[in-house]
Parts: sequence; C-alpha cells; structure tokens
Amino acid sequence: MKETIYANVGSVAFVLDCDAYEALKNYLDDLRSRLPQNDTETLDDIERHFAEIFRERIASPMQVVTLEMVREATERMGSPSDFGEQRDAEAAKPGAAGQWKPLRRPRTDRSIAGVCSGLADFFGADPTLVRLLTLLLILFGGLSLWVYIILWIVIPEAPAPTKTADDKNR
Repeated sequence: MKETIYANVGSVAFVLDCDAYEALKNYLDDLRSRLPQNDTETLDDIERHFAEIFRERIASPMQVVTLEMVREATERMGSPSDFGEQRDAEAAKPGAAGQWKPLRRPRTDRSIAGVCSGLADFFGADPTLVRLLTLLLILFGGLSLWVYIILWIVIPEAPAPTKTADDKNR
C-alpha cells in the first residue's frame, strides 16, 4: 500500500503517489533555482505542460500519477540543466553575496584605522553609515573608545595588493 497526495499541478488537481510527488517537486525546485527569481511565468507554463502530459496518460480522474509517469514527463521536458546554471552556483563565486569573507581592515578605504570600513565590508553595509553609527555610539556612551582601539588591534589589516608583471611595465 502506498500513500497518495493531492497536488495542484498547473492549476489542475491530480492524485500522485508519494514517490511521484517527491520526484516532481525536486524537478520543479531544481528548475526554480535555475530560472531568474522574478520569472514565475515560465515555471507556470512548465507546470501546465506537466498537467497536459499527465492528462494524456490518465484515463479516469481516480487514476494515480505514478513515479514512472513523472519520469517519462521529465524526460520529455528535458533536464533542468538545459534551463541554465543554478542561481546558487553564481553565489559561490568569489566575492559574491552570501559567501563568507574574513574580517579585515582595508588599506585604502579608511578614515582612521579602517575598523568601520572593515566591519561594513564584512556585514555588507555602507561604510559611511557604520562610521556615523560608531561615532554616535561613542559620543552617547553606547560604545567605549576602548572598544574601537581594541578592534583596531585585533582586526588584521588586509594584505597588500601584489604587483603583477603588467604593473611593473607601466
């Protein structure tokens, strides 16, 4: 005996067994991760096409969509990689948002010691806002000047940029 799930695929109600539901859900999630974030229309069209394929195969409304039917439909639709690279793969590129970066004091964008600029870079904020917030906290007692000095000592400075052969020829 197998559990079944009622699911709405492309605005049409279907009964799917659990394995078929998981396979279809994984396929659509993979597609969703490859399409632009605001592109809901394409995913809706793909779901409607799945609904058409399932309606071709199902003779009566009481028949259940099986894993085999989902596999055949996904083969007809093509691999999710045909729709492009995953958006998450773009985030793994160096310097992309969401990737861990070390806390460093920059050598160029600094007012006093680069502590605020380093913190702003680490948290993805505007350095000017962090500087203003730090100044206000120091002036109004929420942050001690000693904390800033300790951070100055503890946070390492960013490594110096290395000169390449092109820089030496200039």
